[in-house]
Amino acid sequence: MPPLFNRRPEANLPPSRPPLALPLAELLLRVKQTLTDHFAESYWVLAEIAELTAPRHDGAHCYLTLTDQHRTGRGAELKAQARATIWSQRYQALAPAFYEATGQELQPGLKIMLRVQIKFHEQYGLSLDVLALDPTYTVGDLARQRLDTVRKLTAKGLLDRQKRLPLAIGPQRLAVISSPTAAGFQDFMQQLSESVFDFSVTLVPALMQGTEAPASIRAALDHIRPRRRYFDAVVIIRGGGGKTDLLAFDDYGLAAAIGAFPVPVITGIGHERDEAVVDLTAHTALKTPTAVAIFFLDRLARLDAAFDGYAERIRELSLGQVQTAADQLHRLVRYTHQAAQTQFTDQRTLLHQRIRQAAAAPRAQLRQQHRLLNRTRHSAQRVAQQALAGQQRQLRTFGRALAQRFRRHQQRRQLQLLRRRYQLQLATERLLHRAELRLAQLRPAAQSEALGGFLASAAAVSPPQGASFG
Repeated sequence: MPPLFNRRPEANLPPSRPPLALPLAELLLRVKQTLTDHFAESYWVLAEIAELTAPRHDGAHCYLTLTDQHRTGRGAELKAQARATIWSQRYQALAPAFYEATGQELQPGLKIMLRVQIKFHEQYGLSLDVLALDPTYTVGDLARQRLDTVRKLTAKGLLDRQKRLPLAIGPQRLAVISSPTAAGFQDFMQQLSESVFDFSVTLVPALMQGTEAPASIRAALDHIRPRRRYFDAVVIIRGGGGKTDLLAFDDYGLAAAIGAFPVPVITGIGHERDEAVVDLTAHTALKTPTAVAIFFLDRLARLDAAFDGYAERIRELSLGQVQTAADQLHRLVRYTHQAAQTQFTDQRTLLHQRIRQAAAAPRAQLRQQHRLLNRTRHSAQRVAQQALAGQQRQLRTFGRALAQRFRRHQQRRQLQLLRRRYQLQLATERLLHRAELRLAQLRPAAQSEALGGFLASAAAVSPPQGASFG
């Protein structure tokens, strides 16, 4: 059997023949044999899953890339890496048991303790066959990470900051961070809609599970922050799920964002036994979305009952004060009535005195006015008689003057009538003379007609009977 490695020629020895070269396959076969001889047993190994290819169908295998890395005192990073395989039959037994114990599936970034057996293949190199998994180590590592997260939050004062925020007495304006299709959100809304209280609910959609959930929820909080004055509280709710789905709520960034948020945050992320880190930084942590709805309803119901109690107390106090005021008013009415009666009697007595005092002066004044009136009446009679005598004298004088004027007017009228009579006689004579001349010229019949017409004309112009000319 040739040596496994070449030696340098020893001094003072004759030169040896050139070393015999080995085929690569034979060399790797010797390596495989050596590993098999020296590492025939299996070993427990601590490692972190760097990459994982899960089986895509029944009968497929699970392939992993395991790493071991840490930092030295100087900060240098040391790494070791190896490929590992969980064969199909063994994967079907190990994966469900690991999930049942830890609440999460195998995934990159997870630290695990696994039992492996070293395998070497001439074509594929070194690999590890996974024989068993110890979930207790993973659970302990998650607990350690959770403890580190809580310590950092405590150091920054974010663990109790939310709890110092005052929650509105009757919170009804709610900003809800949840998935719109989540059953927990539907249960929450149903509980609120069946109550007698009117809630204003604004849904801010976000992913509630998976690796992207923390960033999505933080984005929803950032969306609410500039509008925080429109909300009384922020509610983060989700439906039920496995332990893996709750890992997002142990994220330090999400827990810190909730702890520093300026509005009270109420959580109900659907867990019955475990408590997520965000529950520690939130203002109030409840188990389920339904419990969150009941929390708000109970708070408003207690407020309503308190208001009813206050109203009843106010009513009792008001009735007592009204009764006291009524009694006082009755006493004041009686006192006022008595005082008014006394004052009325005093004023009536004073009035009678003033009436008696006032009656004497008018009587004296009345007698004086009566005497003055008598003097005035006698004086007025004398003045009236004198005025009457003067008017009578003026009337007689006016009558004499009027009679004179009438006589003069009558005389003028008589003269006018005499002149008119003279003119009429003269006209009559002229007409008669003319008629005579014409009669002499006409026949006897015509003379008769002319004579009749003349007589008619003469009768028309003759003065009325009884007229006086003298």
